[in-house]
Formats: sequence, C-alpha cells, structure tokens
Amino acid sequence: MATTSKSTTESSLYTLPNQVSAGRLVLAVVLFVLLAFDLMVSALVVFVIAASTDALDGYLARRYAQVTTLGRILDPFVDKVVVLGAFIFLLPVPGSGLAAWMVMVVVARELMVTALRSHLERQGADFSASLSGKLKMVVQCVAIGWIMFFLAAFADTDHAPWAAWVRDVLNWLAVLVTLASGVVYLRRAFELL
Repeated sequence: MATTSKSTTESSLYTLPNQVSAGRLVLAVVLFVLLAFDLMVSALVVFVIAASTDALDGYLARRYAQVTTLGRILDPFVDKVVVLGAFIFLLPVPGSGLAAWMVMVVVARELMVTALRSHLERQGADFSASLSGKLKMVVQCVAIGWIMFFLAAFADTDHAPWAAWVRDVLNWLAVLVTLASGVVYLRRAFELL
C-alpha cells in the first residue's frame, strides 16, 4: 500500500511544489504577452514574481518530502522557459543592449546542459544543478530584470548614461557566467562519462 502512495506522489501534478512550478509556467506566458505589447513595468513585476518563486518549489518539495519525477523535470524546464523566453523577447527591443550572439550563447548552454543531464540521469548518474548553475540563474535574472527596468525608466532619456552602463555590464556578466557554468557542467559530464 505504501508503494502505491509513493508512486502516486512521484507522478502527481497536484503536489504543492509542482503546482508552484506550473504557476510559474503560467506567469511565463503572461510575461511574454506583456513583453510583446511593450508593457515593461508590468512585465518586470511578473518576471520578479516568477524568478523569486524559483527556489520555492524546490524548498517545498524537500520540506514536505514531495520530490517527484515530474517536479525534477518541470522545475528546470520552467526556469529555462522564463529566462530564455525573456531574453528572446527582449532581444529585438531597442535599448535592451542585447546582441543575437549573446542570446545564442545562453540558449546553446541550456540545450547542452539539458542534453547532458538527460543522457547521464538515464544512466543513473546524479547530474543535478550545481552552485555554478544556480549562480548563473541569479545573474541572468538580475540582468533581465535590469533590462526591463532600464527600458521602463531610462530608455527614452539621455540623462542616465550610468543606467545603460549597468545594463551592459550585467548583460556581459550574464554571458560570461553562463559560459563559465557551461564549462563546469561539461567537466562534470566528462568525469561521469
């Protein structure tokens, strides 16, 4: 009987952590609509909520022993949708400071890590998120948040060159941390392989 209960928990969408992840996915769709209509202040608020609840689903899963197979897939998937989607939607916006190659670096790193994780975990290896991956997520979220803030507050003025400088530094930092994190994951993968 205990086995049935456990297998239900392992695949259930209805656990609180999985509902939080699903809610973040809905927020991602709302975010993309707001970005498409150039509603930067509202997009920034939604992004901050989606990004700040990123750690919540993992915490709840561990706290209430509701770690599920679905949750292990859904949480990183939603993270990637939110971050990659935000970068892609912001890329063509004048004043974002983003270049296509920067976004491509972020996308390529995420695809590489996802492919490696899928392969290695199928073989029974533990390829869970590392500290570098978590740091990368934080830096990317700060960069995206600042881009939206910059576009909402300073894009139409030349009176705040410091804000554009901060935007550019954060964009470059996000790319560099993303590359460094990708190297860390590649090294781990080669050790496991």
